Amino acid sequence: MKIRNKILVYFSATVTVLTAVALFVIYLLFSSYREEEFQQRQKDKIISTLHFIAEIGKSDHELTEALDRITINSLLDEKLLIFDSAKKLIYSSLDDLPISYSTNLLNNLSSSNSWIETKEGLYDVVAIHIKSGGKYFYGISKAYDEFGYSKLSYLRNILLAVFAAITIAVVLISLFLAKRIAKPIVTLAGLLGNYKPEEQKLPNQLQTTTYEINYLNDKFNELLKRTNEAFAFQKHSIHHISHQLKTPIAVLVSELEIIKNNAENDQMKEELDTQIGKTKSLADIINVLLELSKFESGQPVQKYPARMDELIFDCIQELNSIHPSFHFEVNYFPEEADPDKLTLDINEMLTRQAFQNLLANCIAYSNNARAEIKFDCSDDKVLKILIINSGKTLSKEEDQYLFNHFFRGENSRSKIGFGLGLALTKEIVTLHSGTISYSSPTEGVNVFETRFPLS
Repeated sequence: MKIRNKILVYFSATVTVLTAVALFVIYLLFSSYREEEFQQRQKDKIISTLHFIAEIGKSDHELTEALDRITINSLLDEKLLIFDSAKKLIYSSLDDLPISYSTNLLNNLSSSNSWIETKEGLYDVVAIHIKSGGKYFYGISKAYDEFGYSKLSYLRNILLAVFAAITIAVVLISLFLAKRIAKPIVTLAGLLGNYKPEEQKLPNQLQTTTYEINYLNDKFNELLKRTNEAFAFQKHSIHHISHQLKTPIAVLVSELEIIKNNAENDQMKEELDTQIGKTKSLADIINVLLELSKFESGQPVQKYPARMDELIFDCIQELNSIHPSFHFEVNYFPEEADPDKLTLDINEMLTRQAFQNLLANCIAYSNNARAEIKFDCSDDKVLKILIINSGKTLSKEEDQYLFNHFFRGENSRSKIGFGLGLALTKEIVTLHSGTISYSSPTEGVNVFETRFPLS
């Protein structure tokens, strides 16, 4: 996620959640206040009614009814019951609103528990035990606070509107702040994204008052400068070393061939042939390393269309000139392969070296002087080239290190090599957007599979 979006999401979410919590707490507090205030009004009415009844006496029933008519609208939809000390009903308001559990409330009231408040749906129910005129009375009130609920509903609508307005304002402010805060970082990221390692000119200095961004920009320019110097040193060093090594290697090969021609001992000639082969192999590795160093230093590798099967046939011919007894069998799948699927954009010298390494491994590690090369053109998107030979296979532990530099398995103890061939082969295949893998489908069978994209 972009830093601008993170600032927007985190800031907006934090403020919005805090606002929602604050408004919800306000709503809960007001709801609790409404309930307490209304129940207190119910208690006050029970007490005032009780005092009035005590003053006028039981005989004046008509007066109590008149009082009920006058006060019936002070609490809307109300039922009021008053009992004497024997819990006998002495007064009931005119409306017929039921109080289904009045008996339970009376049983729970006492001098030690003189106040009970509860709810029945949206109705508030209050029961009290009170002393008036030297006598004890019980009062129960059940009423619906229409005015209070109306105010609560109004407050809820106001809070929702306020929450929506604050949320919109926070999002808009967050967009502005996120864009403003992230602008120098986005600019720096754009400069670095467009910068190429081979460029000598460093990215432009950012125009910002943010200390951390200026510090980061300065340090990154310093890092890029040192990186360019390291690239330049690496490139020139490899070039110089490669060119310095080519001449003595060529001289060494020439002198070994002269010694071989003058040698009379056949065993000595064979030994010299081996040494000449090693020296030429070293020269080929130096050439490959030189080309790879060009790519790693940022220089483009030249690629041209070439037939992969023809290139491998050239490798086979070159290896057979040294190992004439070894037989390579080439197969196509399907048999009538499409020439377009065998043609890839490659650097021929590097690719030739990669497959020479694989084919040379077949010669070195095969136990029957045979190997099969299979071109699988059945896939429209990938060209598969399988190189299969019989011989000692690698263990699972060795398999994971097979393409590492200088790794040599148990089956190579008596073999000539530097442990670089497969590592270089993998780098070359990767350079061509391909993959290489090793497998052993059955005991004694080694399979190297390379895949190259056709697009």
